[in-house]
Amino acid sequence: MRAERAAPRWTFRPTRARLVLAALAVTGGALALFRLAFGLGASTNLNDRWPWGLWVWWDVLTGVALAGGGYSTALLVHFLGRERWREVERAAFLTSLIGYLLVCAGLCLDLGRWINVWRVPFVWELNPHSVMFELVWCVGGYTTVQLVEFGYIFVERVHAPRLARFLSRIYAPLLIVGITLPLLHQSALGSLYLLTRGRLDPLWWSMGLPLFFLVSSFFVGPAMVTVESFLSSRALGRRPPVGILTEMVRVSGVVMLVYVGAKALDLLWRGQAGRLLEGSTQSTLFLLELGLGVAVPAFIFLGRDLARRPARLVTAASLTVLGVALDRANVVFTGMAAAADGARYVPSLVEVGVTVGLVAAGVIAYLFVVENFPIHPPEPAAAPSAEERPIRVPELARVG
Repeated sequence: MRAERAAPRWTFRPTRARLVLAALAVTGGALALFRLAFGLGASTNLNDRWPWGLWVWWDVLTGVALAGGGYSTALLVHFLGRERWREVERAAFLTSLIGYLLVCAGLCLDLGRWINVWRVPFVWELNPHSVMFELVWCVGGYTTVQLVEFGYIFVERVHAPRLARFLSRIYAPLLIVGITLPLLHQSALGSLYLLTRGRLDPLWWSMGLPLFFLVSSFFVGPAMVTVESFLSSRALGRRPPVGILTEMVRVSGVVMLVYVGAKALDLLWRGQAGRLLEGSTQSTLFLLELGLGVAVPAFIFLGRDLARRPARLVTAASLTVLGVALDRANVVFTGMAAAADGARYVPSLVEVGVTVGLVAAGVIAYLFVVENFPIHPPEPAAAPSAEERPIRVPELARVG
């Protein structure tokens, strides 16, 4: 009789930090249930002047952008032939998958009639030309594709030969779909704000918004992978692949300089370049977003000896992530402030608690998966130090 395959053992170390994250996730889940039960009016500080707030900024716009590391890494590895970057591909994919799952949760929480969200894929009477219709289809479709792609990692942990054969057959078309869908919905998020002409400040409103959103989601991908690699390496006691990350962010650096140039030309074309020197809150935050969040880290990425300076690498990557987050915040808040006619918006405790809970749940999910699935490649064994090397005693010559 053949020996039965032992069932995989699942592990998760209950450290103090993880217990805190679990408490935050549970609290956020309870607040989310409160919002679903009692509605947006009872749980948020949103109003007719500020219909979109914290959840749209962080959980949707910023979350989708930061989760772009999955499609950008796949594009670089499989279509540009950077096979050496496969070492970080799975971690980037996992971060992207968790990010999109959280985005889907944030979308449901921000819908007034969330209970009808299931109807979108089935009810074609809805306007198929609507940007929101495209967003729901593309974000939902890409999340589904990522869940199927996770099967490749799943079958390495759980013995499932039939599933492995099926996944190997659909790998190529699935990869193409998985790269195409993000190109659509990343730009569609920018198209959504084309509708706000006359309300969104001209520093940000532009017919180039779809392209700007798409390009920024691409170059922030390697930066987010870098930040994630350093944080996970610190938490798991690993060494981050600094050499590979340096090569990836150099690609980002080139794209970021092109992005800055395109933004500058767009301002000149629309006659808004002079506003950069007016000293207003809008102009200051715009310069901060484009300068400290894009231009400065781009020059750092393209500098020499970056691989020998990991602190500089992770600092520039963090600035890039914060720069994209600030860009989305400026579109949602700063650029719309004048149109609010003096109305103020401060997120409620429920909004903050739900967002913190979603982030905590994402971190816990990431740690669980990397502990139980082959996400990171095994580290090469370190060479023994001089003290650890065995002392070889030469054999004595035989006498006689």
